[in-house]
Amino acid sequence: MSLTVLLILAAILALLLLSAFFSGSETALTAASRSRINQIAEDGNHRARLVARLIERKERLIGAILLGNNAVNILASALATSLLIGMYGEAGVIYATIGMTALVVVFAEILPKTYAIRHAERMALFVAPVLRPLVAVLAPVTRGIAALVLGLLRLLGADEDRADWSVADQVRGLVDLHAREGTMRKHYRDMLRSILDLAEVDVGEIMVHRKAMTTIDADLPPRQIVAQVFDSPYTRFPLWRDNPDNIIGVLHAKSLFQAVQSSADIDRLDVAELATEAWFVPESTSLADQLAAFRARRVHLALVVDEYGALIGLVTLEDILEEIVGEISDEYDRPTRGVEAQPDGAYVVAGVVTVRDLNRALDWRLPDEEAATVAGLVLNEAKRIPEIGEHFRLDGRDFEVVGREGNQITSVRITPLAPPEADATDAA
Repeated sequence: MSLTVLLILAAILALLLLSAFFSGSETALTAASRSRINQIAEDGNHRARLVARLIERKERLIGAILLGNNAVNILASALATSLLIGMYGEAGVIYATIGMTALVVVFAEILPKTYAIRHAERMALFVAPVLRPLVAVLAPVTRGIAALVLGLLRLLGADEDRADWSVADQVRGLVDLHAREGTMRKHYRDMLRSILDLAEVDVGEIMVHRKAMTTIDADLPPRQIVAQVFDSPYTRFPLWRDNPDNIIGVLHAKSLFQAVQSSADIDRLDVAELATEAWFVPESTSLADQLAAFRARRVHLALVVDEYGALIGLVTLEDILEEIVGEISDEYDRPTRGVEAQPDGAYVVAGVVTVRDLNRALDWRLPDEEAATVAGLVLNEAKRIPEIGEHFRLDGRDFEVVGREGNQITSVRITPLAPPEADATDAA
């Protein structure tokens, strides 16, 4: 074998190695976690800072890598074709095509990219010092190519077709992916989803309705007020005078008991003076804004009003925290009806249970845009007040009204329906 042939084979081998380097680098830098790289960079890793700079200008980076990768692949194929034509004549073109395709696909594409996917951060840190100067040198060429590509996209009318995902959407996607793969517990997934949804959920969707509020008439005798507070599981109470809509303040149980302890005559106690100023918020306030307001004002309870200023409920700091971590119970909480599983696979759900809580508990996807509670969902579907025993179908489930007090739906039996495919199979 002549020296010329050996040199050509060595050049082809070197070019294939360069092709593998470019292919692996492209995969590693696009698959590397930006959050992980940023964390490593903050720990003082110089190479991680280089990776972060390269990723920031991903179009220029990909352009330089593709330019280098295609150049070495074409040159390697040209050398192999020239060598084999000299050895086998015109048939050498076929041999070169088959041989180089196999070598490039296996050793310059699949092998390095597979390794890069499995060790993205490690390989990204390894290749960054080499790619950084290469990207800088090829910057004028990649800019020109990028301008040409954008011009062609404009001519084709595809320039405005962009997938602009917010950071929250990207995090939701990661959370759902890890949940499906089984690497994240459902409780943690629900917590992360709830945190991301705080800005999209209004206080009107989680508030305690005025019908369920525990309020106190400020004109009652002090002893009777003390007895009501003592018997209640709550610590904060809206005070009203003349009518329940006229809230004059919020009474804290601790303030009341301190006043009782220091007072010589309970009957002469002015409970209204112990109350703090009532804080009213619109029902359209997002949970994120309300949580920030609770922290800023150092207040744990706010009264919710509708667009006409009428009292419709209250929301507490605990209500918002429960949206994140789930139900918080202590030794003073009274049991409430919620979701009860039935032997036949159905669920009996209290009408006051929110659709969000039901979806989170059972991993369902019931719509919550038009109604906040299960009772509201049934009313929205029925467009009237249904009778006990009526059935409605929604989202592949049968809703049966099993409890009603006056005009209020108190409980609903929800039965998942078998999909049509299953029904057809059973019938066969």
